[in-house]
Order: sequence, then structure tokens, then C-alpha cells
Amino acid sequence: MTYVPNHARYEHMSYRRCGKSGLKLPAISLGLWHNFGGVDVFENYRAILRTAFDAGITHFDLANNYGPPPGSAEENFGVLLKKDFAAHRDELIISSKAGHLMWPGPYGEWGSRKYLIASCDQSLKRMGLDYVDIFYSHRFDPNTPLEETMGALDSIVRQGKALYVGISSYTAENSAKAIQILKDLGTPCLIHQPKYSMFERWVEGGLMDVLEESGVGCIPFSPLAQGLLTDKYLKGIPSDSRAAKEHGFLKTSQITPETLQKIEKLNALALERGQTLAQMALAWLLKDPRITSVLIGASRVSQLKDSLKCLENQHFSAEELSKIEGILS
Repeated sequence: MTYVPNHARYEHMSYRRCGKSGLKLPAISLGLWHNFGGVDVFENYRAILRTAFDAGITHFDLANNYGPPPGSAEENFGVLLKKDFAAHRDELIISSKAGHLMWPGPYGEWGSRKYLIASCDQSLKRMGLDYVDIFYSHRFDPNTPLEETMGALDSIVRQGKALYVGISSYTAENSAKAIQILKDLGTPCLIHQPKYSMFERWVEGGLMDVLEESGVGCIPFSPLAQGLLTDKYLKGIPSDSRAAKEHGFLKTSQITPETLQKIEKLNALALERGQTLAQMALAWLLKDPRITSVLIGASRVSQLKDSLKCLENQHFSAEELSKIEGILS
């Protein structure tokens, strides 16, 4: 059956300006890091993408190595783009990244001009696209001059392969340098994608200030700490959870008694707010106006719908924020 998007899809999603640019992103964006690879079920991730777009999620985030196997998430997305979203390409913000290991040999990872431009070309081919909206340097390369890495991003834009560029997981210091280099080249850095959640707060040690001062947007990934900031692990480790998967990034060793105690207390506070823990954790990030969008993942439609309900209550009282800090400290 031909997919017909919800005609009211833009009525309930809020859109935030990305830094000082002209681009707006939905408050919630969908990441395809997990659940869209060759090991996953086609009809399940198809339903997730359709549900996301029907809810006003216009930004889909990928990377060259997403899968598993690496590259398969982009290939699968390309199939669905052609089948379901071809008529809506101009309503979408599609991003990809390069930086992690993708092929053998000395040119298959990090931040050289050779690797980044080849990676972008490969990603476009896998997705069947002429360009991506945002292309990222996925990680800082300590062995390549930053001028070379940023110069490659600038070239990708000038070649028409990306409209905007960004950086991911760069420290505050390296972000400031990268942002200045890109500014001097005439291709401003649009956005930074850091790991940020209640359990991972390194960005508060300077990065957020750098982004605000430079007019660069911020889109946190892993806002639920790989599922820890949900009620999923309160009664053990479910067989279908990330911690139980052989190819997952969350390890059972991370689910310690101390962490579980914090999760239980946060969950109780979320229930007092009329939210699930996941909804509160997402809203906690969105309370900061410097956050452009929060990048979520979903393994099923019901999970996506639950996360979207965070938009219904993004306000925190001073008392609630104090309680959260007390739990996390």
C-alpha cells in the first residue's frame, strides 16, 4: 500500500532554530544508529520512519558505519527513501557522518581529506542521494591537521554534496578551533553532535558555552544513555534490550546497583510529573534553549510514540531541578 503521510504532521511538532543559521530542526530528531541495519526487520524500521515523519520529525540522522553491518543503515534508508519518501525529499533534513572505521587500510577512518570525501561519496551512493543536508566529521582526528579535516568539509559543501557541515564529539577546545577554521573558509559550522544526557554531562564543562558564543546548534545523541534512562532495566535485563544484544553498545556491567538506585529515584520523580523516565530525561535536555534538537533512537513504534510525549511537558520547577541534581550527584 502506498504511504500517504499524515496531513497534520506539522501541527504538533515544535521546530527550533539551529544556532544562528536559517535552518530549523524538529525538537525531536530520529537517529538510525541502531535498529535500521542488516540484522534488523525491514517492516519494523519502515513503520518507525513513517511514524516519525507523521509526527513532524523531519530530521533523520545517519553515519557511514551505522548498521550492523557498517553501511547497511544507509542502504536500508535509501530503499525506504525511494519507496516512501521520494516525493518528500525537500521536507527532510538528512545527515551523515564519517570518522570511524569503515574499510581496511590507512584511508578507512579518522579525518583525512582522502577518507572524508570518499566516505561522503559512498554514503550518497548507498542512500541514492545527490546531496545530504548535513555532513559531519564524526570524531576529532589527533593525527591530521584540523585545517585538513575542516578543509575537506568545506570542499564537500562547495562540490554540492552537502548543504551544511557539523562536527561530533569534539572537545570544547577543538570545537572552538574547528568552528573558527570553517568560518574563515566561508562554510560556517552549523551544528555539534555530542553525547549528552543526565548521566553524561561533559558538555556542560565549556562546550555549550563555545557553541552559544559561536552561534552553533547542538543536537545531543544518546539522550537516554543507551536506554538506562528508561524504566526498562528496573526489573532486570529484558531479552530484547540493547544490553542483551551481542552487537549492542550498552554492556550489562554498566547496570550497577548504584546506577539502578539513581534510575529508581529518577523514575519516581518522573511519575510525579506525569511522565515516564524517558520522557523526563528528554524534556530535561530540551529545557535548555541552546539545544536545537534531541536525537533519539527507537526499536519499535510504541517506543517512539512514548518519547514524543516528552514535548507535552518541558517545564521544570526549581524544586524538581534541585531534586534531579541531588539524585545525580
